[in-house]
Amino acid sequence: MALAGASAVLPPSMARAESIWDMFARNRVLREADPAGASAAAQALIETTEPILSYDTAYNLQLAISQYEPFVAAGGWEDVPREVYGLRLGNDREGVIALKRRLMSSGDMPFAERVDNIVDQVTDAAIRTFQARHGLRLTGEVDEATFYAMAVPASTRLNQLYLNLQRVTNMAPNLSERYVVVNIPAATIEAVEGGYVVQRHTAVVGRVERATPILASKVHQINFNPYWHVPKSIIRNDLIKYMNEDPEYLTKFRIHIYDGKGQEISPTQINWQTDEAVNYMFRQEPGAENSMGHCKINFHNPYDVYLHDTPTKSLFGENARFHSSGCVRVEGVNQLVTWLLRDNGWDLSRVDSTFASNERIDEALKNPVPIHTTYITAWANRQGTVSFRDDVYQFDAQGKVAFEA
Repeated sequence: MALAGASAVLPPSMARAESIWDMFARNRVLREADPAGASAAAQALIETTEPILSYDTAYNLQLAISQYEPFVAAGGWEDVPREVYGLRLGNDREGVIALKRRLMSSGDMPFAERVDNIVDQVTDAAIRTFQARHGLRLTGEVDEATFYAMAVPASTRLNQLYLNLQRVTNMAPNLSERYVVVNIPAATIEAVEGGYVVQRHTAVVGRVERATPILASKVHQINFNPYWHVPKSIIRNDLIKYMNEDPEYLTKFRIHIYDGKGQEISPTQINWQTDEAVNYMFRQEPGAENSMGHCKINFHNPYDVYLHDTPTKSLFGENARFHSSGCVRVEGVNQLVTWLLRDNGWDLSRVDSTFASNERIDEALKNPVPIHTTYITAWANRQGTVSFRDDVYQFDAQGKVAFEA
């Protein structure tokens, strides 16, 4: 949200015993609160049709910078005390006033001259707004991820705005009428058309040691119900370990081994105490347990990365979705595939039925769609909502604004 401009000057909280009036006040707060409504309102602030990557984003970032600069020059927001950790709706204890000051100073909570020690419905809504802007689960609780996001100094946030303005400005001239953006720090995907987001998807991207690369390419093909050819890096770093832990691992996950002549061999023919396995080809059969799920979205690149479905849907509900080996897993991938294959005459019903059939089909796009994997840790929309994400790959810390496509 738009920055309030200065922290409220409020008296410190004081420890005190709870009176019967305090208990009545807390019960009233709990009774009258609408957490679901507060979450929906917070989500609406960020789920606009404006792309993370566009010319408009650059303009909105400039506006955000103009708000943050004088605020940071005045000292920024105060540090959050440990007492705010764990606070949630109905709590009445030391730290609440400091929490409210923090939420007011970042514009998540309306300014008030006087506040009390209770986390009321206004404070609960403000916590959820803060969480939405930082890509966190909307719990309404100052949990670990929320606490650490609140502890980031305003000066650091301003520096993120500077860096990302340069990144967006560098990339915007290369955008077309229709494109896909994978924003790695946010672990999200946007399908953009005519300057508007028509689809937004939660994603799982590469962990730090196996980072998703920054690139620009074009989606040219969809593989339905693909085989998965296990990369040598995964054979070496993961598969050998799994087989030592469970000799039936390959059988359970329908992974077959082939030698250089294309002949299938048995897992018992390999010495799993060595790296011998990397000399063979490992192929997983199509199906629900396939590591790529029901589809693979291909675009030319030198890193052998792609977008794909996944059988592990639970990861999409996490705060930090950095688990892959460089490729990108897509929630609701059937909708994205339908959008990509629109000019091929595919609709959602056909995509879903093809998924369910387990039939192997390779469909080339009649009109390849540009795709950009990017690193944007701060952006803003025209409503004044400013979003931030963690510098997971430390590109902000390096001051990196240009990337090789």
